[in-house]
Amino acid sequence: MRAVAVLSCVVGALSASNEFEDIAAEVNAASAGWTADPATSGCFKKLSDVQSLLGAWQKGHPKWVDARLPEYESNLTAVAPEADFDPRTKWPKCTVIGSVRNQAGCGSCWAFAATASFESARCIATGEDKEFSAYDTAASSGDARGGCFGGVASVANSQFVTYGVVTGGEYGSGNGCLPYVCPPCEKGLYPPLCPINQCAPPIVPWHLHGPAHCISGYAKSYSADQTKAASAFQLSRPSVSNMMSVLMNNGPLSVNFLVFADFPTYTSGVYTHVSGHGLGGHAVAMLGFGIENGQDYWLAKNSWSAKWGDKGFFKIKRGVDECGIEGGDISGTRFAATEVVV
Repeated sequence: MRAVAVLSCVVGALSASNEFEDIAAEVNAASAGWTADPATSGCFKKLSDVQSLLGAWQKGHPKWVDARLPEYESNLTAVAPEADFDPRTKWPKCTVIGSVRNQAGCGSCWAFAATASFESARCIATGEDKEFSAYDTAASSGDARGGCFGGVASVANSQFVTYGVVTGGEYGSGNGCLPYVCPPCEKGLYPPLCPINQCAPPIVPWHLHGPAHCISGYAKSYSADQTKAASAFQLSRPSVSNMMSVLMNNGPLSVNFLVFADFPTYTSGVYTHVSGHGLGGHAVAMLGFGIENGQDYWLAKNSWSAKWGDKGFFKIKRGVDECGIEGGDISGTRFAATEVVV
């Protein structure tokens, strides 16, 4: 399975420069606790292609917006640091938790992270395993030019409370009110084979352009399909134990971190930055945590398709704010367990 996934990224990228090969060689020589493979970075042709997908505005960015969400308040008991937790096994009926999506050539990672957190937490609370629309999230919460040009996941979580979000699956699936509109790239994730002008209709903020509509033939109207969260929260002063408690009791979080040039080559193990410069802010869904070969880690889900990394997932060092993942934009939503499912 791994060989098939890797080769599908490599096709069409064999003429790429050796920069990823050099980075992978440096990482593997360092014995840093994770394995780098230039083949998995074959989803990209060059480092600038990675940058085009990094749309999570971090604190200090000129377009950063503080969502001013309330802190997550609870009386949860601290989690033992040696604990191991994977929500895919705790809530196996919630397949949305383990579903890896594809943001294609669009910088909408922040929308995918927020949507993944939303649909996972809702399934945990209500028992309904339903996909929600990353397209709708991007269109309603992103940059005025469209969600492909960046956004803030905590702002999206706030919008889930105020406006809600409609259902929607992957591109071409026909699932839900608004499936994703950016087609998968023909050869990996890099332009120009998947420019955002191929997203049809263009991702634009619907609240600036009048009422939105579901795809033709969908049984509900857009407004009837919207689902709201009961509340949204952030962890602006997070501790590792508090983050672990929230993951175990409420579900996955949307988080962001700084991507370095070696991250695209990740394939297994517990990631730590070894080689290369920073490329930009990226948002992902943090799922769980554990220990591998004596190294504490966070388990996260990316939105670069299941062809990247460890079938779309990765582990990153826990407890040291690796690449800023414990000190950035950390947020989520809550739902009432008694919510009526229609």
